[in-house]
Amino acid sequence: MNSLVNVEWLFQHLKDVRVIDCRFNLAKPEEGIEQYRIGHIPGAVYYHLEQDLSSKVEKHGGRHPLPLAEQFVQKAEAVGLTNDTKIVVYDNGEGSFAARCWWLFHYFGHEQVYILDGGYNEWLASDYPTESNVQAFEYGHFTVNIHSDMVADYKQVKEAVEYPNNEVVLIDSREEKRYLGLIEPIDKKAGHIPGAINKVWLDTLSNGKFKSIDEQKQRFSEMEKDQPIIVYCGSGITASPNYLALKEAGYKNVKLYPGSFSDWISYEEHPVATKMK
Repeated sequence: MNSLVNVEWLFQHLKDVRVIDCRFNLAKPEEGIEQYRIGHIPGAVYYHLEQDLSSKVEKHGGRHPLPLAEQFVQKAEAVGLTNDTKIVVYDNGEGSFAARCWWLFHYFGHEQVYILDGGYNEWLASDYPTESNVQAFEYGHFTVNIHSDMVADYKQVKEAVEYPNNEVVLIDSREEKRYLGLIEPIDKKAGHIPGAINKVWLDTLSNGKFKSIDEQKQRFSEMEKDQPIIVYCGSGITASPNYLALKEAGYKNVKLYPGSFSDWISYEEHPVATKMK
């Protein structure tokens, strides 16, 4: 897949790229930074999901709202990134946190960003070097060019729900039990946005690595390549791997609903569907 690099490539090009560690645990928000301090890929800087890759939670916008442009720029410049920097991002191999970071850089107009396939676990398994010290970098100059066409807001999602004949495909990326409304460990309501189909984000991966482009094409084969598609999950994180997979598979009109289900249900009037097998 064009948005990925493997550990062998990264090891050979460490001096040519900047590396971002975005490991995270949704249940333990400080676990990722603690792991980073213990050891990380040489030269990596740390991006915290809730501090750097999200903004403050409000009444609406979901559990992980998009960071503000000035917030994103401030972080990028503080760690020495510029618009010419080639970036490789990684998590532990889950793919979702790295994909969120990858998606955000693209959203803010930075094209030269790639995901380390297999993540830190693959790096360790390959016996490549790590370090625990944090390197200092000169202050960078980073500007943004927001790609608003990558985003769907709740109004666009509502229109897709109310007018199902407009051919917009809603994809719920969460695990099947949450989609069906059988369980809901996080949000105050269970179920899914009416009309959404379920394409579990974990199916983008196999053994900690992203599946091939042909395999991704097979996952979404019932949809036309030019069909408008909106992907969502609980709060916009695990929808990111599905977004990446769709784009790599050649789907041209793909948007991510950043607020996702947690934003949708923040409006009391919005309907929620359940589907029992």
